[in-house]
Amino acid sequence: MVLKDELKQLLDKTLLRLIASGALKPTEIPNYKIETPKSDQHGDLATNLAMVLASSQKSSPRNIAQAVLDGFEDAGGLVENSEIAGPGFINFTIADARWREIIRTVEEEGDRFGSSDLGRGKKVQVEFVSANPTGPLHVGHGRGAALGDVLANLLKATGHDVQREYYINDAGTQMETLGRSVLLRMKQQAGLKIDYPEKCYQGDYIGEIAREFSSKRPLTSFSTDEEAVAACFAYAADKILQGIQDDLKDFGVVFDRWFSEKTLKSENRLEEIFEELAKKDLTYQHEGALWFRSSRFGDEKDRVLVRSSGEVTYFASDVAYHWDKVKRGFEMMVDIWGADHHGYVPRIKAVMEALEPNGSERLQVILVQLVNLLRGGRPVSMSTRAGTFVTLREVMDEVGPDAARFIFLTRRGDSALDFDLEVAKAQTNDNPVFYVQYAHARICSVLAMAGERDIALRPLDTVDLNLLTEKEEMQIIKRMNAFPELVQTSAASLETHRLTYYLTELVSDFHRFYKDHRIIGDDPELSQARLHFITSIRTVIRNGLRLLGVTAPERM
Repeated sequence: MVLKDELKQLLDKTLLRLIASGALKPTEIPNYKIETPKSDQHGDLATNLAMVLASSQKSSPRNIAQAVLDGFEDAGGLVENSEIAGPGFINFTIADARWREIIRTVEEEGDRFGSSDLGRGKKVQVEFVSANPTGPLHVGHGRGAALGDVLANLLKATGHDVQREYYINDAGTQMETLGRSVLLRMKQQAGLKIDYPEKCYQGDYIGEIAREFSSKRPLTSFSTDEEAVAACFAYAADKILQGIQDDLKDFGVVFDRWFSEKTLKSENRLEEIFEELAKKDLTYQHEGALWFRSSRFGDEKDRVLVRSSGEVTYFASDVAYHWDKVKRGFEMMVDIWGADHHGYVPRIKAVMEALEPNGSERLQVILVQLVNLLRGGRPVSMSTRAGTFVTLREVMDEVGPDAARFIFLTRRGDSALDFDLEVAKAQTNDNPVFYVQYAHARICSVLAMAGERDIALRPLDTVDLNLLTEKEEMQIIKRMNAFPELVQTSAASLETHRLTYYLTELVSDFHRFYKDHRIIGDDPELSQARLHFITSIRTVIRNGLRLLGVTAPERM
């Protein structure tokens, strides 16, 4: 059991006894907090329990705090010391022996350490990347891919039923533009002198696709430009989508479902949602167009679903898509979008609210800011292959998926990120992923050395963990104890950067310990305790890296 949870159980039982004895007035157990103080001087854990009770008890928080401590029973020896601080906080210092039990817990749970049933099977969909199949993924898509994938890992580790989904925008004018772009390049390659409009896709990849398609379907095989555009679009979209899938697979991202926008029309889902909204009097006709009353639900104005020309808007497709999500029974939906879509959030929230009461609460939207690519601190453009952006493939080829994933996740998604390619490649402590992976490899090396010296790791119940008394040891032990809660809070807050920060802090503690203390020394009993100690550290690092989708190498 997490020590914080054990302390809460003891405090809850204390309250019930005090109420039963008449020492406190009858009341329900309040929603109080137990937190880790910022300063060690305030103990290991602190609670605002007495301050929360002050109103119902009509007494000062300090008096209530004293009553709680007077009635506190701790048969398990959890608390070493307690004190009342400030206006009525209660600070607890946990017994060192109880902290050390985390080593036993880590060894027993192994790969499961950090997991929980917090979500209790709640059905969650995480939709991310969802880039138009009109070009290769750029480095910004890579950041969104890493964030979405790790968030799905965190939710799954905390007991949620998670589905990863990619929404393929394969309908609409951008697809016609893609097909026409390829056709025009084919004509240019055939020697025809034609203009290439700026609105067409500019990247070199369009020319390469045109060249490939020409070898399969020459221009002379088409009767009309319309036929050629449709064929070019179909070929190019499939080619680009396959490239996207390959890039994501190499980046460690595998989706459970690829949802095609075209199916919304082919399976009559657009008509279904229009009928559903009409039943609720949420649509109306104006100047030949069909409008959705999104202003009823907090949006700044109503939105067009079908233009007077009969063209269905992108917004209408998004309405139908989110209606489909609702019908599939997802209790929570997480959409990860680029930061440039911030203005789109209120209208999709309005859609969710229109579909069902409190529906907007089921949708969480995470906005991902741009990546500033640097080389040695200076802005760079690695190539012009993809037009005006740098592709995810180029970054992976240069620094590897591990470094890319880890660095993408070192800051909150809604904060701009500087990504220095030279730092990402360096085998130094300045490279955050190297710093963490090296700690794992270093521990593996020490354990291998013990094996070479015929020092077998004894069963933990024969080892005296109370020999671990150094300040650095206790600091690491306390940090390991925080890992399960860290995973839970990261999942609950949908904040993946907490995990990279935690691992960096943990391995920083370990590297300092390793520098100042021998693990395999003259005292065989202390050596055994420290070998189990570093084995548990290795497990926590490995589990954290697994959640990040980053490898945990045994040698570097």
